[in-house]
Amino acid sequence: MTRPATLLRLATVGLSALALSACVSLLPKSKPAHLYRFGQAVAAQDVEAAVGSVGVFRTNATFQRESAGDRLLTITSGKAAYVAETRWIAPAAVLWDEAVVAAFDADPGHVRLIARGEPGVAPYILRLDVRNFEAHYERGPKAPPTVIVRVRAALTSGTDRGLVAEKLFEKRATAGDNRVSAIVPAYDRAVKEVLGEVVAWTNENAKPPA
Repeated sequence: MTRPATLLRLATVGLSALALSACVSLLPKSKPAHLYRFGQAVAAQDVEAAVGSVGVFRTNATFQRESAGDRLLTITSGKAAYVAETRWIAPAAVLWDEAVVAAFDADPGHVRLIARGEPGVAPYILRLDVRNFEAHYERGPKAPPTVIVRVRAALTSGTDRGLVAEKLFEKRATAGDNRVSAIVPAYDRAVKEVLGEVVAWTNENAKPPA
């Protein structure tokens, strides 16, 4: 290969690399998302105190599809949108499952949740369908939103699958401000309150053996 040909090849490679670097530099840079979570941790002594005499198996259920992921869903005048640059630390459906277990663990009632694969017979089966898990801007896009958590609970017999009790729970918590740092605590309050009622309802309807 002659020297001019070699120089031409090197020049071509150099121009290609320069063009590629120019393309990369023109790509928009996304801002890092701020991560949040809902649900409270449970101390070890609370878990020990929550061991009860009635086993309840929590079966698979549905979670509102639009908000089941790691994005915060908002509703304004019927229009849905996600909060920009904000994510749950894990999918909301996963954090919800953790919150359910923590709520029953922290309760001193007689009900104990039985996980899939855990030895033992559960005389009751609990299904929790999350119908709504979203922040509503009911007073306009600049006012603090109201977080709505709506859950359908169904308790059935573990032997004949007959329906024992069924109820729709709903809790609303208005954020203190129209900021993510104020909206997330509203989610926490709504989840804590609705699960508090679900746990009490389950204890009331899942009767201990005679």
